[in-house]
Parts: sequence; C-alpha cells; structure tokens
Amino acid sequence: MYQNTGNRRHFLKVSAIAASIPFVPSSGFAAGHVYDRSAPADESNIIGPKPGYSPQVGTLVSMMAWLRPQVIGAAKGLTVEQLDFLLDDKANTIGALLYHLAATDAFYHEHTFKGIEWDKWDKAVKDKFEVAMELGDNGRKQIKGNNADFYIHLLEETRSNTLAEFKKRDDQWLMTVDQKWYWGPTNNYCKWFHVCEHESHHLGQINFLKGRMPGAKQGGNG
Repeated sequence: MYQNTGNRRHFLKVSAIAASIPFVPSSGFAAGHVYDRSAPADESNIIGPKPGYSPQVGTLVSMMAWLRPQVIGAAKGLTVEQLDFLLDDKANTIGALLYHLAATDAFYHEHTFKGIEWDKWDKAVKDKFEVAMELGDNGRKQIKGNNADFYIHLLEETRSNTLAEFKKRDDQWLMTVDQKWYWGPTNNYCKWFHVCEHESHHLGQINFLKGRMPGAKQGGNG
C-alpha cells in the first residue's frame, strides 16, 4: 500500500494545474496508432499511452498496472490462516477476494475478447472461476487452504492473458458499444474500467480485513 501521502497531495495539486492547460493532441496519438516511444526505466506513475498498445488501450492498461501492485503487496506475506480469516458469517475471506479478482479478469476476458455471452462460459472456465466469481456461501465453503502464492499466480496468469489480448486490439475496438449490456449501452472501455474499479473496491475490503484479523497492528491505515 502507498504510504507517501505527501507525494499524493503534490500529485493532486500538479494534476489540478495540468487540467487547466489546453491539451493539443499529437499526430502520433491518432486512433489506432500504436504508441512506440522508448519507455524510461520506470513509468509506473505515468497514466497514459504505453508502448505496444494503441493509445486509449495503453492508457487503460496503465491504470490497471498502477493498481495491481497494491493488490499483490496486500497479499504477500499473509499466512494461510490469515488468508482464510472470516470476520463473520456474511463476510468473504481475503483469499476468496483475491480469487474473485482473478475470476473477474477471466470472465471479462472471455466476454470481451471471445464474444462469449455472460454466463455461457466454457466448462473449463466455469469450473475454475464460477465459485470465486459468485462468492457467497459456496465461496466461504470452498475457497480455503491456499497460500498467497496460489492467489498471486492466478492474478498474474489471468492478467497476463488479458494484456496479451489488449496488444491485439485497437482504440476502435475499445470504444465499441454493446447495446444489449444489462447496464445499458456500454463500450469495452467501460467494461474494462469496471474491472479496474472493481479491483480498487475489493482492495479496500482486503485492507479492512487485514486490520481486523487477530494480531493486526492497531492504529494502521489497514
């Protein structure tokens, strides 16, 4: 988890100033053009186009990449007992939430890249991820006994598959609207931004649970 709040405040101030400056697009950022600038050693805090992806796809990838280390960092070092800690009979464990995030990546992969209708998954995908996607009582009963590396591997595997497919897509695909999506007309950008938002939401739950488990340090930001 990021602790340097001073840098965050500075970032927000700089962002507010930058927002007031008119943006003049470069011809290199035309729709469908792949951003191919040589990357500095560390671009982890740069939200925007990334090498190997079309501009808008790369921007989405940069958002997802900025958040993911916080999720992995929250999981690393936890014991099986901590990953299986259940706050109450309505809660989810940290392990189940990590599995759920991997399942979300997997199902949106199947839906947006392969065009599979939601809930019409291939058996292998359904068997591997459905319980984690639905959670609830089945998740509490079935998702347990796994170490942190098990969940981290799932997260890395599903995200690697996602990034490989993003490299094959362009901005036109990202902006394509699904008129039949149950939220209403929704483009692929929104669907995958939801995956990013979903991860942020559950990261908050994971940190809350870490602060409530036996032996947790008091006074932390959890």
